[in-house]
This record gives sequence, C-alpha cells and structure tokens, in this order.
Amino acid sequence: MAASELYTKYARVWIPDPEEVWKSAELLKDYKPGDKVLQLRLEEGKDLEYCLDPKTKELPPLRNPDILVGENDLTALSYLHEPAVLHNLKVRFIDSKLIYTYCGIVLVAINPYEQLPIYGEDIINAYSGQNMGDMDPHIFAVAEEAYKQMARDERNQSIIVSGESGAGKTVSAKYAMRYFATVSGSASEANVEEKVLASNPIMESIGNAKTTRNDNSSRFGKYIEIGFDKRYRIIGANMRTYLLEKSRVVFQAEEERNYHIFYQLCASAALPEFKTLRLGNADYFHYTKQGGSPVIDGVDDAKEMVNTRQACTLLGISDSYQMGIFRILAGILHLGNVEFAYRDSDSCTIPPKHDPLTIFCDLMGVEYEEMAHWLCHRKLATATETYIKPISKLHAINARDALAKHIYANLFNWIVDHVNKALHSTVKQHSFIGVLDIYGFETFEINSFEQFCINYANEKLQQQFNMHVFKLEQEEYMKEQIPWTLIDFYDNQPCINLIEAKMGILDLLDEECKMPKGSDDTWAQKLYNTHLNKCALFEKPRLSNKAFIIKHFADKVEYQCEGFLEKNKDTVYEEQIKVLKSSKKFKLLPELFQDEEKVLSPTSATPSGRVPLSRTTVKPAKARPGQTSKEHKKTVGHQFRNSLHLLMETLNATTPHYVRCIKPNDFKFPFTFDEKRAVQQLRACGVLETIRISAAGFPSRWTYQEFFSRYRVLMKQRDVLGDRKQTCKNVLEKLILDKDKYQFGKTKIFFRAGQVAYLEKIRADKLRAACIRIQKTIRGWLMRRKYVRMRKAAITIQRYVRGYQARCYAKFLRRTRAAITIQKFHRMYVVRKRYQCMRDATIALQALLRGYMARNKYQMMLREHKSIIIQKHVRGWLARVHYHRTLKAIVYLQCCYRRMMAKRELKKLKIEARSVERYKKLHIGLENKIMQLQRKIDEQNKEYKSLLEKLNSLEITYSTETERLRSDVERLRMSEEEAKNATNRVLSLQEEIAKLRKELHQTQSEKKTIEEWADKYKHETEQLVSELKDQNTLLKTEKEELNRRIHDQAKEITEAMEKKLVEETKQLELDLNDERLRYQNLLNEFSRLEERYDDLKDEMNLMASIPKPGHKRTDSTHSSNESEYTFSSEITEAEDLPLRMEQEPSEKKAPLDMSLFLKLQKRVTELEQEKQSLQDELDRKEEQALRAKAKEEERPPIRGAELEYESLKRQELESENKKLKNELNELQKALTETRSPEVTAPGAPAYRVLLDQLTSVSEELEVRKEEVLILRSQLVSQKEAIQPKDTMTDSTILLEDVQKMKDKGEIAQAYIGLKETNRQSPQDYHMLNEDGELWLVYEGLKQANRLLESQLQSQKKSHENELESLRGEIQSLKEENNRQQQLLAQNLQLPPEARIEASLQHEITRLTNENLDLMEQLEKQDKTVRKLKKQLKVFAKKIGELEVGQMENISPGQIIDEPIRPVNIPRKEKDFQGMLEYKKEDEQKLVKNLILELKPRGVAVNLIPGLPAYILFMCVRHADYLNDDQKVRSLLTSTINGIKKVLKKRGDDFETVSFWLSNTCRFLHCLKQYSGEEGFMKHNTPRQNEHCLTNFDLAEYRQVLSDLAIQIYQQLVRVLENILQPMIVSGMLEHETIQGVSGVKPTGLRKRTSSIADEGTYTLDSIIRQLNSFHSVMCQHGMDPELIKQVVKQMFYIIGAVTLNNLLLRKDMCSWSKGMQIRYNVSQLEEWLRDKNLMNSGAKETLEPLIQAAQLLQVKKKTDEDAEAICSMCNALTTAQIVKVLNLYTPVNEFEERVLVSFIRTIQLRLRDRKDSPQLLMDAKHIFPVTFPFNPSSLALETIQIPASLGLGFISRV
Repeated sequence: MAASELYTKYARVWIPDPEEVWKSAELLKDYKPGDKVLQLRLEEGKDLEYCLDPKTKELPPLRNPDILVGENDLTALSYLHEPAVLHNLKVRFIDSKLIYTYCGIVLVAINPYEQLPIYGEDIINAYSGQNMGDMDPHIFAVAEEAYKQMARDERNQSIIVSGESGAGKTVSAKYAMRYFATVSGSASEANVEEKVLASNPIMESIGNAKTTRNDNSSRFGKYIEIGFDKRYRIIGANMRTYLLEKSRVVFQAEEERNYHIFYQLCASAALPEFKTLRLGNADYFHYTKQGGSPVIDGVDDAKEMVNTRQACTLLGISDSYQMGIFRILAGILHLGNVEFAYRDSDSCTIPPKHDPLTIFCDLMGVEYEEMAHWLCHRKLATATETYIKPISKLHAINARDALAKHIYANLFNWIVDHVNKALHSTVKQHSFIGVLDIYGFETFEINSFEQFCINYANEKLQQQFNMHVFKLEQEEYMKEQIPWTLIDFYDNQPCINLIEAKMGILDLLDEECKMPKGSDDTWAQKLYNTHLNKCALFEKPRLSNKAFIIKHFADKVEYQCEGFLEKNKDTVYEEQIKVLKSSKKFKLLPELFQDEEKVLSPTSATPSGRVPLSRTTVKPAKARPGQTSKEHKKTVGHQFRNSLHLLMETLNATTPHYVRCIKPNDFKFPFTFDEKRAVQQLRACGVLETIRISAAGFPSRWTYQEFFSRYRVLMKQRDVLGDRKQTCKNVLEKLILDKDKYQFGKTKIFFRAGQVAYLEKIRADKLRAACIRIQKTIRGWLMRRKYVRMRKAAITIQRYVRGYQARCYAKFLRRTRAAITIQKFHRMYVVRKRYQCMRDATIALQALLRGYMARNKYQMMLREHKSIIIQKHVRGWLARVHYHRTLKAIVYLQCCYRRMMAKRELKKLKIEARSVERYKKLHIGLENKIMQLQRKIDEQNKEYKSLLEKLNSLEITYSTETERLRSDVERLRMSEEEAKNATNRVLSLQEEIAKLRKELHQTQSEKKTIEEWADKYKHETEQLVSELKDQNTLLKTEKEELNRRIHDQAKEITEAMEKKLVEETKQLELDLNDERLRYQNLLNEFSRLEERYDDLKDEMNLMASIPKPGHKRTDSTHSSNESEYTFSSEITEAEDLPLRMEQEPSEKKAPLDMSLFLKLQKRVTELEQEKQSLQDELDRKEEQALRAKAKEEERPPIRGAELEYESLKRQELESENKKLKNELNELQKALTETRSPEVTAPGAPAYRVLLDQLTSVSEELEVRKEEVLILRSQLVSQKEAIQPKDTMTDSTILLEDVQKMKDKGEIAQAYIGLKETNRQSPQDYHMLNEDGELWLVYEGLKQANRLLESQLQSQKKSHENELESLRGEIQSLKEENNRQQQLLAQNLQLPPEARIEASLQHEITRLTNENLDLMEQLEKQDKTVRKLKKQLKVFAKKIGELEVGQMENISPGQIIDEPIRPVNIPRKEKDFQGMLEYKKEDEQKLVKNLILELKPRGVAVNLIPGLPAYILFMCVRHADYLNDDQKVRSLLTSTINGIKKVLKKRGDDFETVSFWLSNTCRFLHCLKQYSGEEGFMKHNTPRQNEHCLTNFDLAEYRQVLSDLAIQIYQQLVRVLENILQPMIVSGMLEHETIQGVSGVKPTGLRKRTSSIADEGTYTLDSIIRQLNSFHSVMCQHGMDPELIKQVVKQMFYIIGAVTLNNLLLRKDMCSWSKGMQIRYNVSQLEEWLRDKNLMNSGAKETLEPLIQAAQLLQVKKKTDEDAEAICSMCNALTTAQIVKVLNLYTPVNEFEERVLVSFIRTIQLRLRDRKDSPQLLMDAKHIFPVTFPFNPSSLALETIQIPASLGLGFISRV
C-alpha cells in the first residue's frame, strides 16, 4: 500500500513547531497526490493550512495509533521517526512515570531528578535470571543481559553509559555495578563487591563537582572493569580514568563549585584530627568561593566526609595515608590564598611571613623561603648557562594555579592507583564486564580544549555504536534469510580523520607545542591553511580568526583557540616540584611526583597483562644526561588519543551494551520534559540514528504465531489452515498488495515502516464495524423490547381506568342510599331531643321550688340553734378570760426566768451552729454531724420538756402558796382584832407579799419570753433539720451518682485495659512471630554456614589426604559428627565444648566459622530467652484475674518435686539398708558356722567382738528403717496404713515386702537373707532371744510407731499451720477490703479527675506488687526445679551404680538352686513393651539402613507413615530403659547427623525433603508424647503412659530436633520455590487461560516470551498439577495437617508475590483483559483449596494483593467516586503499588481508555495519610515462621512391625 494512501480524513500527523518541536494535527479531508496544502486541525481545535515543500513535496510524518503509544521499545512503533520517538518518551516519562525505554539495543534513561523506589534489592532479585525483553526496561535488565551473555558466550562485556552532564550517567553506572555486586557475590571473603561499591564515594568526592546543570557532575571519564572468575563471581576490579578537569581546582564559574572533597574538608574542620589543617569556612578560601554557591541543597558535606573516610578505610587506605591526603588537599586550599605584591611590571614578591604560604609550607613539610622564592621566580637554562628570572604577578598567579592543579592531578592518580590496588585480585581473571561512564557530547557558548577532547571521544564511540547496530541488523536479516539490502548510514570516519589523522588537528597542535614561540594564533592559522576549503567538516567563523568549527555527528561546534596550547602542554615549573619532592617530613608528598617509569601502584596493569591504565596528566620521563625532561613529555592530546585507542580496542573486543542518558530539563525540575533539550540530546546520543537504520529496512517484526493471534479477526474461517506460516502468507497477500512492504523470514514476518499501523487501522475498522453491528442488533432488540413493554403497559392502564370508573359509579349509588338513611335518623333525633328538653325543664322547676321551701325552714331552725350555742360560748369565754388573766401573770414570771436561761443556751447553740457551718463547708463527716445535731435536738427537746415540768411545778407551788396566803389572810382577818398589837408584823408581811407578786410578774414575763424563744428555736431547728435532710439527700444522690460514675469509669477502665491487653497480646504475638522468624532465619544462616564449613572441611580433608613423609593423618570425622549436637546430662554445653575440642586434636577448623557458630549459638540462646520472657509476660497478662488460683495450682508441682526427691532418697536408703542386711546375714552365718563352745561362749573374746559388731549394725539398721518408714509414710500420704510388725519372720509380711520390691536385685537380696535366717537352729534363736535381739526389734517397731505418730502430729500441725495461713490470708483480704473502702471514701472527697488518677495509680501499684511477687515465686520455683533435677540425676546415677554392684555380688546359681517357697511373686505374661534393642556396634548400620539408604520412592512407599521415626524412638526408649545415657546421646546425634547428611546429598528432591520433614516432626512428637510431662500426656492411653521415658529428660534434644525441622522446612520451601518459579509467570500471567480475551500487541527488537501456549510453555494446569503432586506426596508421607497448611500457605504466597512483582514490572501485562485472566486463574487456585479442604489455611489471604491488583485493572478509573472505591478496595496494596499499576495500565484495544494523570494524582492525595511500606515489590523470598503444633499419635508402639525390606534384622523387639 502506498504511503500517500494513509493520509485520509481523520488521520493524524506531526507538524514542526518552534516551541514544542512537533505538534499533533488531524486531517480534515483526504490527501490527493498533487495537493500543495493540507487542511489540518490542531489538538486545541484551531484549523490550519499546512503547505508542503514544493521541491521535495514531503508529507508530514504520520502519528502512530494510540494503542502503540507508550511502548517499552521504540522500535515497536509502526512509524519510526523523530516525533514518534519524542512523543513516546514524553508519554512514558510524564504520564507513566517511567524513566527507562528501549530503542533497539539502546536503553534510553531519562533523569527524573527525584528518588524512585525502583533500585532496591527486591527489584534486583526480580530482574535476576530474566530475559531482557521479558521485563520492563531497566538498567538492571541491561546489567543482567551483560552478565548472562558473559556466562553464556564466555565473552567479555561492556556497558557504555553516555549523556550530557546531569543526565544521570554516574548514577546509572553505579546501579549497574551494584547489580553485579548483588547478583554475583564475591569468590573470596574479602568482600570485593563491597569494595567495588565503596570506590564510588571516593571517586565522587575527588572527581565530581556541582555545575550549573548537575549537582553531582563527573568531571572525568572512567572505565571500570569488574573481574569475574570461572564461576562468575566477582574477584576484583580495575579503573581507568580519562581527562580530569584540572582547571576546576583553581576556577569555578558562577553557581558552580570545586570538587566535593574540598567542601567536605571545610565542613569537617571542627573535628579534633583536622585541627592541624587550620581549615575554616569554604567562603574563606579562594579556590572554593569563586562560584558563590558553597552549599548544595539536601547535601550534608560533613556526613559525606564520614562516608568518604569509611570508604577509604574499607579500601585499605590507612588513617595515616588518609590524613596525608587531607593535608595535601588543605595545602592546595591554603596555596590558593597566597597573594603576590607588585615589585615592578616584570617581578613580584610575597609578603614576609605570609600566613597562607606559612600554613602551606608547614603542611607540605618544605622551607618557606625556598617555596616563596620559586613562586616568584623561574629558572631558564640555555646551552651554556642557567639563570634565574623573576616573573610578573600575573605569571606568578598562573604558576601558583598550575602547581595546585598539578598537585591535585597527581593526588587523583595516586588515589586511583590505591583504589585499583585494593580492588586487585590475586586470582586469575576469567572474564570481565566493563562499565564506561564517560561524558556525552558537549557544546557551550565558549568551547575549549576539554570540549574538543570530549567530542572527539564521542565521535569514536558513535562510530563504534553505528557499526555495532549495523552488524546486529545484518545478523538478524541473515538469520531470517531475508534478502540483505545495503543500508546507507552516517559514517563519521571523515570527522575522526580530521581530528586524529596525520596533519590533523591534534598533530598540528602537538607540533605547535614544540615550537619555541608557538601560540594559539599561529596554530589557528595553520589549521586554516591546512583544512579550510579542503575538508567539508572544517569551517572558519565569519567574525573570528581565533576559532574554528567542526561538523560533528550531532551538531556544529565552534571552538575557541585560546588556551589550547597551554592546556595541551600542561606546564608546571620544575623548581616548584623539586621543592615539594625535597619534603622530608611528609613522606606521601614525594610519592606523588615519582618518575613515570616508577609506577605508583602494581594494580595499574591489569592481571591479564594489558596496557597500563592511562593517566589524566603526563609524568615526565627520566631525563638523560644533557637533556631536559620536557623533550620526553607527551602532550595531553597525544596521551588522550592513545588512551582512547586503547579504550576502543577494549570495547571492540567485548560485546557492548548501550545506555543513553537524557536530561529532560536544565532546571532540575522533577518529571518535567523539555522537548527542545530532549530532541537535541536524542540527536547527539545516536538514538535517532538507530531509529533511522531500523526504519530503512524492516523495523516491525512479528512471529507467525503472534501475527496470527493479533490479526485473527481479519481472517475468515476458510483462510485458517493448519500451517500458521502459510495462513499468514495468504492473509498478507490479500491485505497488503505491495509485496515490497513485507518479507517472510524463517520464524518472523518483517514489515516496513507504517505497515503495522495500516494493519492496525484495518483491524480497528473491522472491530469498529463489528461493534456497530452488535450495537445495531442490541439497540433494535432494546427498542422492540421497549415497544412490547409500552403496549402491555397501555392495555394495563386501560383496564385499570375502566375498573376505576365502574368503582366510582358504584360508590355514588352507595352514597345516595346512605344519605337517605342518615336524614331519617337525624330527623328522629331532633324531635326526640326537643321532647327530652321540655321534660327536663319541668322536672327542674319542681325541684327548685321544693328545695327553696325546705331551705327556708332549715335556716329558721338553724338560727335558733346557733343563738343557744352563742350564749353558751359567751358565758364560757367570760369565765376563761378571767382564768387566762390569772394564768398569764404566772406564765410571765416563768418566761422571765427561762429567757435568762435560754440566752445562755442560745450562745452555746450559736457556737455549735458556727461549727456546723464549718463542718458543712468542709464536707467532712457530714452524716455524723447530722446525727449529732439530731441528738442535740433531742436533748433540747428533753430540756424543753424538763423546763415545762419545772414550770408546772412552779405553778403548783404558786397555787399552793396562794392558797396558803389566802388562808393566812383570812386567818388574819378573823384574828385582826386579836392581832392589832402585831401591826408591824402585818406590814412586813404585806411588803413580802408585794415583793413576791413582783417576782411572780417577772417570772411570768420571763416564761412568756422563753416560750417565744423556744417556739422560734424549735422552728429554726426544724428548718435547719429539713435543710440538712435536703442536703443529706442531695449528698446521697451525689454519692450515688459518683458511685455510678466510678463504677462506669471502672468498667470503662476495665474494658480499656482488656482491650489494651488484647492489643498487647496481639502485639506480643506479632513480636513472637517476628522473633520466631528471626530465629528461623538465624537457623537458616547457621545451616548455610554449617554446610559451608562442611564443604571447607571436605576440601581440607581432600587436600590433606595426600600423605606426608613420616606422618599419617587419623580420621576424625566420626568424632566430629558425634560431637555435633551432643548434649550431656551432667555437663553443660560450655563445659563440654573444651572436651570436644580435645577429642579432635587432628581436625583443623576455620576460626571464623567457629566464632560465627558460637555467636549464632549465643544469639539463638538470647532469642530463646527473649521468646520465653515474652511468653511468660503474655501468660502473666492473661492470668492476672486468676492469681489466687494460680498460687494454689503452683503448689502441687513443688510437692511432686519434693516427693520425687524423697522417693529417690528412699531408694538410696533402701539400697544402703540392703547392704546392712547383707552384713548382718554374714555375721549370723559366721555365728552359726562357729560351733565350738570356746568361740561361741558368751564370755569368749571373739563372741564379744561379734556381738559388738552385731549391736552396732543393728542400731544402724534401726536408724535406716526409721528413715525408710518416714519416707514411705510421706509417699503414701496417710492413705496406706502400715501395720505393726510383731516378728521378723512372718510369711505374709515377707510376701508383702517381696511384692513391694521392684527389681530382681532386691528380690535376690531378700532371698539370701531369708535363706540364711531359715538355716539357723532353735539354739541360735534361743541365743539371739536371750541376747535380746527380738526385744530390740520389738523396741524398734515401737519406735517406728512412735515416729509415725509424731509424723502424724507434724502433719496435723502443718495442716493447722495451713489453716492459720488461710485465716491470715482471709484477715489480710479483710484488711485489704477495709483499706479499699477507706480509699473509696477518700476518693469520694476528691474531684473526679484526681479520683480517676488516684484509682489508676492504686491499681497500677497493686498490679506491680503482684507481678513482683509472682516473679519471685517463679524464680524460686525455677531454682527448686533445677536443684531437684540435679539431685535427681545424681541419685539416679548412684542408684544405678548400687544396683549394678548388688547384682554382681549375687551368684545366679544360688537363685536357681533354691527357689523361694515362702514368697509368692506373680509373673506377667510375655508381652512386648514397645522397645527395640540393638547392639552398640550396630548403631551405624541402623542409621545407614534406616536413614541414609532409605528411598522415599522405593521401600518407604509401602511403610506406615512415620515408621522410621517410630523405630528410632523405640530404640531410644530401650536405651532409656537401660539407663544408658551414652547410648541415647550417640543414637540421637547419629540420627540428626544422618538426616542432615541425606538432606545434603538429596536436598533438591522434594519427596526426600518432605519425607524427612514428616519423620523429624513425628520423632519430635514422640519425644514429647512419651516425655512424661503432663501437658503432653492428656491424649495418651494408659498403655502409652506406661511407655513414657523414665530416666532421661530429652528436652534439649527436642529443641535440637525442632531446629532441625525448621531447617528442613526452609529447605522444603526452597525446593518447591525452585520448582514453581519457572511456572508462575508463564502460567499465571502469560498463558491465556481464557482464549481470545487478550490480544498480542506489536513488540520491538526486545522480544518477550510468547504468551501463546506451545509444547514448552507452562500453563495454569501445570501449576495445579504440581500443587496436586506436592499435596499428595506430603499426605502420603503422613505430614501433620497443620504443617501441610503452612506449606500450602507458603506456596500460595510465592505464587502471589512472584505474579504481582512481574505484573508491577511489565507494562504489557497491565490491561483490563489481563486482569480478567488473573482473576480467573486465582479462582482456579481457590477451587483447588476448596477441593483439598485447605480454605482455612490462610493461603487465600496471601493472594489478596494479587486479587486486588487484578480488580484494580478492571474497575473504572475516571471519577472521584471511582478513586474512593479504589482506595477502599485496595487495602492490601501499598500506595506505591497502586500508583505503579495505574501508571502501567495500558489499553490493548482502541476501545479502552488510558488512566488520566489527574486521576492518579487524586489517588495519591487520598492515600497520602496511609502508612505503609514504600517498597514497591513484595518479598518473594519471605518465609513465614513455621510452628510445629503437638500432634500425638494413637498408634501403640508394641503393635508396630518392622518390615524385612528395611534390612533391620539385627534389632529385636522387647
């Protein structure tokens, strides 16, 4: 199809634009050949007429379809031209935040000026091992490709990083080296990869500086060769440097800085070690203040100085050398401050004792006068004489600056040499990868010698790049057998010849430098004469005679000739150098100026013998007699040319990989794209040249399968054939008529530019037509459905309307009839109501009249009655008035007196009232005061009653006195005549009467006052009482309210504490899981180090296997194996370690590994202690509410331990008792055998001696018996009564004693004693009886009874003591209750806030005290347990020794000859005890047959699950039964080492690892189940409890087995991860489970793995089949169900993590259709979980991030509601992951829409408060901490049969 046919209406094109470089426009009408103008419409809606060039008539470039925009590879674009490349880069950079893009073989990297989370170790792991096209573009992908090609092709590689200053070259090179260091590791323990990375901070500090374009610009070029050995591990590195910018040391432009190291020194000037350098602020020194920008934002120079020093230390530069370097650098700074004074126009001088020069000389160790002299003078040598000439001030300043530059350049070379020395390796280098970080093409307003050299180097690199691209294109065409057409591409060899050929620019420059009076002007004239008008690439500026122009491949550059000669000569005065060389105090300084033949560092030559590294400066050759060194000094240009040729030779000998760094803007704004600057750099770096070469041929390439999958929609069914290649050919011949537009290769179809866009257009048109047809059909169906629905609705409405009308008419008829009925009843009601009213009125009138008459009669009768009553009352009133007058007089007298008394009482009451007020204010004891007041009121009432009684008594007295006086008056009247002579007496009596009357009057008045006051006081008191009652009620309500609030607060606090407790419990569980994970990681590391140690040991054994003369090495492997994991029951591990070290004198161990092992062991112990402390704390938190019960429950274990101790003591005493019995029997035997009366006579000496011995033995026997009885009584705990024994020979007692005997030794001993006793004659009994032996025995029994009684008493006392202690606890609880009540009362008086705080403080104090008490008790119990365990071990050992000794003393013949007739010993029927017996020498055979040679697929298939574990445990049981600790230790150690050995040998086999993980767990469960601990015996049968271990506590070995199980589990996870890893990406992402949903997009040169399933591709069914295989193997091996769940959870986590990580790193996978595929695949995995009943294993939750990512690909992504839904839905994804998926979302078809940048910003704003990890990828290597829940077995050990196939015939069942 012709290209002009694509310019149709609505086609989009690119037109040039002065601002945006290229603008997009749309054709408004079709283009026809011959048209001179195109009608266009810009994106902003503006119409435009675009005029075509009349000469070329070249049409504007077409725009690619939107579906191709944003591709990973620019060569995948259908239209390959500059605007398409620029637009694709801009869309990826701005919209998708992607900084890397492929352009064929080139990686284009755009500097984001922002830290991105895409360089972590997780990203490195994700790219490791992947094909370059399978992942999104990245610097790590290029590094991986180089590393892979190095290993695959065994060819050296190079990564060429180029670009402008500030484009990110150094950072890209640094990340590439970090990738190599991380992926490959190092071959030695010297951590070479760390040293390679450590060289970066050093080189950056001395070679990087701030420029206007970059804050960390590299001012030199470097080529780092990273060396690898045969196993492709880093062994060393080598660095070459190019063209250091020395002029920056003495001059910096505005807003620029000197090298970083100077500012780092100034920032660290305050350090003590830098005091001698006498540094200050950077603004003080001339060499650091010229740029005016001494500080870089966000950079701490002091901190960077620390990093630089650390890197120097890591690279082996000692502190003394570091201080020497800093002295030289400080000297350069002080040298720059040296000032010169004019003497005259041709000479100058330095002021005397000039401080900067003095400091410089002190630091350099040179003489001040000599240096000052040669800074102002120079030596001139002629053929005959030498003379000294002063120089001018300007020349002196230049000489000073030249000296500073020379010193710095030599110091730079010295540091590079020492870095190379540190990176040098003694191991032979097999291959290398070179990383070239070199300056890109540069053009400034003023370009000098540095820019000329830089652009010269870029010309050479561009030539090499073009040749490589051309070569790759040619190889691709030849591989596919496409006819090769010569492609014309730009060759820059003429430009290179202009620079470096004979009589070229560099040749003329070197020649001019040799001329005595050579200058820049004469050199410029030579250039004009030689090349002007003769070379098309050389031009002369119009307005200058001191400049020239070269047409480079990127652009024209004008160079100023000024300074070329001086910079090329690089002159420095030799006299100044000699002064520095003469320094005696500073040894480092002369090293910098050694002759060129004396190489500073042996690493300057590479190990392979290549040419030594080039230097940025030239050292003078050693002068021959009569010649100066100048004659042999090479110019900088000549040296640079040689270095460049060496670099090109190196690059041509390697496979290059290209990274082109682009600077998006000049202002360092993050993610800001300047099109002009980008296009300029794209033209300069060769990207567009690559595009041009690709576009000249067939840039678009498809495999036949991909083409068929993409364009299947364009084919008809009859076109589809079985042969995909022929099908594609047939279809293409119909679609594209011009056969020159495509070519068919062997495996691919090649298309010319634009053809894929044409095919995409046809495909889109076909899909659009299909969509229109679908829409048409659906819309017709919808309209028909709508019509049917409307018709049905109309009929329904008619039916309802007609029904409504009928109902309305019926309603009218009913209402008419109802109205008539209502009228009838209403009329009847009105008439009836009128009648009722008339009748009621008549009756009312009658009633009123009759009532009126009755009331009149009643009133008349009432008046008569009232008048009678009035008369009666008036008469009574008059009598009462007289009486009251008399009474008032008496009362008045009483009131006066009572008033006086009441006033006194009033004062007291006022005082009391005031105290009541005070108490009421203080609110203290208010209720008590109320009670007191009530009592006072009662007392006052009593006083009031007493006063009333006194008043009554006074009235009675007064009345009696009045009567008496009246009687006296009457008597006096009667005797008046008779008493006339007593007149005086009468007068006196009258006076007394008057006085009494007066007193009576006063008394009445006082009585009245007192009564008034009493009424008032009573009223006030009642009022006060009522007020107090009200206040009391109020206080009670407040109290109740406070109580309620306190209760609520207490409840809230309790709930809060419970909630906090739950949270702390969860946190502790998380911490416990973290600690468990750390512990298991340490175990993993330990196992790795252990394997490494074994490998090293094997290597050492192999090396030592060659026998030396006179020396033979003994094998110590067995001892080392036995010593590993060996635990002694009596010796601790620390004590046992020296013993094991002594047992292996001939074994050489690596000290590093052993120390690391001990550290790890110590760390593991600490972690265990921390874990135990956390668990204890968790238990204490949970049991706070049950402390009292916990205290009671803690006592029985202690009692059990005491009983165990006492039982052991009893056994020991019984054994000693048996010894005494033996001695007694021997004595008795001796007495019976001596028959002579001389010997046996009572008075014989021998008899007395024997009798004394017998007495002493009997006494000791009785003492021992007492102790035995005491201990037995404690054991039976008063449940078994011991009957008193009358005689020692009772057969029933003997029978009971024999039944109590537990072993054969005791029975045999008892038999001997009984036999010897039975042999005695009656005479002997008589003699013994006469001597009182039986009496002594009887007394002993009585004493034993007394002892039992005393013990009973003591137990009774202890019981009483316990009761007393319980009573004491009850009393303490009562006191505590009282104290709590007091605290509550006190709290009630406090304000609410203080009350809450006080209650909380009290609760905290109480809990703290209880925790301390519990901790004390726990410590005591731990001490007691440890003590008892030690004693148990000691006693067990002693008892074993005693039993062995006793059995040795018994002859078997005695037992067999004479059976025990009086004793009946029941014998049990022969039964197996669940034990296996083997000989000690068969142990290795057992391990070999049962562990090492057992095949899970062979013999083990038909075994009982866990049979090896059962067999091993039964062997352990037998060793425990024999009490043979050596056998137990040896068997367990051999078992553990055997399992490790078989896993090391067959560790990659899943079945083997699963088999031994299952058996190790079963062995561990058996050790727990039969350990005898109550916690593990709950589910045992009584028979199984009998099989528990009796002699040994194997808790330590349980821990070792648990650690071994963890290591096996981690190995199992690694094995299944290695098996699943290749399947996951292909099966979960690439394979189309639902065919036809996703389409294949065009790809570029970097071909991805095909997503179309073929024979070698994994599918989802492959993953499910593998999961089924894993599950069936684990179930077959009898693995614990909980452990299977953990394995499945880990597998699903790996699947989810790897799938999500690849999704986040693959832009082509982030589409709607791929989201559907992922969700379908996840549903299949969930279905598998359901089938296996594993939904509760937690495996589904591990897939949640992947599920949410798939949902994120499918949901709408437009509105704010969509953003809110996404934020709430994606809670398992981090913010970085959500944003990454949205940025990567790519439409596969034109009908899908891209995610807008504004929507992504909305998501970021909504998620900015979410606190999650900034890490982008999931940790696919993460292993969940594994636990082994106890799973007891119901299998009886005695029923287990050993198959003959195991070859274990040497063991026997017991």
